[in-house]
Amino acid sequence: MTMSNSEFAREAHDDAVIVVGAGLAGLVAAHELALAGKKVHLIDQENRNNLGGQAFWSLGGLFMVDTPEQRRLGIKDSYELAWQDWQGSAGFDRDDEDHWARRWAQAYVRFAATEKRDYLRQLGLRVTPLVGWAERGGAAADGHGNSVPRFHLTWGTGPEVVRVFAEPVLAAEKRGLVRFSFRHRVDELIVENDAVVGVRGSVLEDTDLERGKASSRTVVGEFEFRARAVVVTSGGIGHNHELIRQNWPVDRLGPCPRTMISGVPAHVDGRMLAISEAAGGAIVNRDRMWHYTEGIHNWDPIWPDHAIRIIPGPSSLWFDANGKRLPAPCFPGFDTNATMKAILATGYDYSWFVLTQSIIEKEFALSGSEQNPDITGKDIKLTLASRVAKGAPGPVEAFKKHGVDFVVADTLAELVEGMNKITRGPQLDLADLERQIVARDRELDNKFGKDAQLMAITNARQSFADKAGRVAKPHRILDPKAGPLIAVRLNILTRKTLGGLQTTLDSQVVRPDGTPLPGLYAAGEVAGFGGGGLHGYNALEGTFLGGCIFSGRAAGRALAKSLP
Repeated sequence: MTMSNSEFAREAHDDAVIVVGAGLAGLVAAHELALAGKKVHLIDQENRNNLGGQAFWSLGGLFMVDTPEQRRLGIKDSYELAWQDWQGSAGFDRDDEDHWARRWAQAYVRFAATEKRDYLRQLGLRVTPLVGWAERGGAAADGHGNSVPRFHLTWGTGPEVVRVFAEPVLAAEKRGLVRFSFRHRVDELIVENDAVVGVRGSVLEDTDLERGKASSRTVVGEFEFRARAVVVTSGGIGHNHELIRQNWPVDRLGPCPRTMISGVPAHVDGRMLAISEAAGGAIVNRDRMWHYTEGIHNWDPIWPDHAIRIIPGPSSLWFDANGKRLPAPCFPGFDTNATMKAILATGYDYSWFVLTQSIIEKEFALSGSEQNPDITGKDIKLTLASRVAKGAPGPVEAFKKHGVDFVVADTLAELVEGMNKITRGPQLDLADLERQIVARDRELDNKFGKDAQLMAITNARQSFADKAGRVAKPHRILDPKAGPLIAVRLNILTRKTLGGLQTTLDSQVVRPDGTPLPGLYAAGEVAGFGGGGLHGYNALEGTFLGGCIFSGRAAGRALAKSLP
């Protein structure tokens, strides 16, 4: 629908449920409602090309517990172990703000250990046979981190996760159960008699831009739609750096980074949080967020400040901006927030990986469906050629060649010289860096030693999936046979919102006094993936898509049951 500025669209109250946001959580809620024969009106500020939202760009990782894939690899997992890990990572410590979050967390872990895999398989989703070990955590059994590999990679990555929900929703559109209003930006929730009864907003000018591109905000009209319930599934604040700075937990993580690059498109603006709060909804855990420390500038960007995350194996040496090796548990892929705090404590907002060609070939993966064309395209031959054959996957080599954050050299002296050319802070000292690397290399003279990172690598290689495809054989960094040497400047990459609208287990938004707000529901990232923050302070990875699915399903099923 395109209108002039003077035109206004109004629809009377009908029996459709309005879903604000056509990302993954919105699609799941719409799927469940349509499955029950209920009418759904999906509203999104972007065009149809962006159906599925941020989930489309994801790697497609899914946190699941005690699966056949794990068991085939000899991984012994259980609900009890996963719940222990979740509680140790979440660190719930707020009586009011974590009230619903705790209950959501326990329900989600149980879902991941029981129904999740079958629910997705029935929709046609499959996962690869090798289970990844993400966010390995610290040193305590009851502390942060996954005790075992649980990261199940979707065969088809994020687009496949979107597809299995989008296809039935689009089929329901053809049957008249689902209606879309794209380029409609919600500016207000309509509240009457203490209940949410609809939405008002602005119609944005039409665009045929490709998925992910930043679109115009030129207003060409207004609208008002009414319904018996509204489900907000609009995502988080990942591209809204102003909101991130306002809510940054300085006391917990240190000063907010001056330089941040964006791991999500520009439309991930967090506007619906304030709009829902103005309507009476409670926002909790505003200071909890999940940003990555291994961000690199995309040499071929799609959206502004487009960042890609390196998903690393455990072998790269990690140095802060001053050239000091980060302490345990700040190893690649172990403890995101602890590493963030250590980096920012230096007074700078970046750090360095130092590694070898042997490590990058085995251990570097890049986040994003578009960075993994073999798995995204479900191409077995290309996957084997890319992942098993000698050399790093093509997208990784492209970043090594074109990326502004990469330095490649034959000698450490040349490497440090290149690093100093792109530093945003102090000049690195060659002798000091060499001393630390040589000290680490000496530990390889024996099968045992005291270097905590090398011990972690030895532990990782007990996992078949890690040894076969994810962790390089330990070797000296300065061994010319393993070269060339590589350094990567790592930036802070913005990504996920862990707090949000507080909801009951039916995804109904509650007021600040804890009572449900009639007519308003929320799911996905805008609800902290459920309850206003089911992850607590940390995430165990593979939990973001799953959180959208679980909370969107809860909202859809609750409304399908409660509405005649």
